[in-house]
Amino acid sequence: MPDHAHNLRAKRGPGKPFGVITRGTTGVNRLRRSDRWTRYHPRIQELLRSSPQPLAVDCGYGASHTTTVEWARWLRQVNPSTEVVGLEIAPERVLAPRNGVRFELGGFELAGYRPHLVRAFNVLRQYDVSDVEEAWQTVTQRLAPGGVFIEGTCDEVGRLASWLLLDATGPLTLTLAWDPWAVEKPSALAERLPKALIHRNVPGEPIHDLLAAADSAWDHAAAWAPHGPRVRWAHARVELAAAGWPIQVPRRQLRDNLLTIGWEAVAPHV
Repeated sequence: MPDHAHNLRAKRGPGKPFGVITRGTTGVNRLRRSDRWTRYHPRIQELLRSSPQPLAVDCGYGASHTTTVEWARWLRQVNPSTEVVGLEIAPERVLAPRNGVRFELGGFELAGYRPHLVRAFNVLRQYDVSDVEEAWQTVTQRLAPGGVFIEGTCDEVGRLASWLLLDATGPLTLTLAWDPWAVEKPSALAERLPKALIHRNVPGEPIHDLLAAADSAWDHAAAWAPHGPRVRWAHARVELAAAGWPIQVPRRQLRDNLLTIGWEAVAPHV
């Protein structure tokens, strides 16, 4: 990734969107792993069903409307009345409404909305790490009661992804998701960690310990390899949980390899 991707500084001012213009790259179905996880997450399902017309905001959708429209389709499987708004800080990227989605100018201030659900993918990865916490707080303070914020990153084609789930209290969980056939070991996700963690993957930090433990469990589950990487990872995840890591096991079978863990287990040391 180009060096400038790590030092974009957020800008804010009275009456102006909070943020900075990013490269805006995207692609068809790039966020499918997060979309699937979101659609079946129990808290998000309850949140979308609890309102006659819940509001979801995609913050920083980039140079194309594609992933926002795809997200809307997933959310409307839970509640067909879900209203979806895409926000972009670059005026030239704001589009006319299409596919039941509105597009408007805005940033982390959410253009004055108070949504039930917010997503910002591959946005903060391009910011300076010192801006992350302020961006989190700016979003979570504007959520509807009980609302949640998904903030994450993925590779260019969506095979490797990670994201945080936050609410008004702060980060709740970290999820790592990958194509079962795309990586040799779980620590390959290190290069796609959220901005708050990617520079913390060093010895002595919890995220480094987690990735090392995941690799070890993956190695110990090698006997299951003939049954495929999904089965092998399922057994590796059981070993991680048995070792005391606060793993959240999915309630349904998914096509992705997933690791969702409580934030308290991976939060950076001060």
